[in-house]
Amino acid sequence: MAHGAHDSPCLPPHPDLTLARDCEHCLGWGTVVTRDGAHELCRTCQPDTWGDDGFGTGPARQ
Repeated sequence: MAHGAHDSPCLPPHPDLTLARDCEHCLGWGTVVTRDGAHELCRTCQPDTWGDDGFGTGPARQ
């Protein structure tokens, strides 16, 4: 039997799709799915959005 996705207490990341458009790593989505099934911002095309918390939700680096 197929099961749906589990509810996550965290909001999904919001990538900049303009940066993600030609990315081969995330195929233009701006996010990737980890082995744990969590969505994270693509480190290849979203480099300026990574915060100190490691989830891509913190302030942009200077």
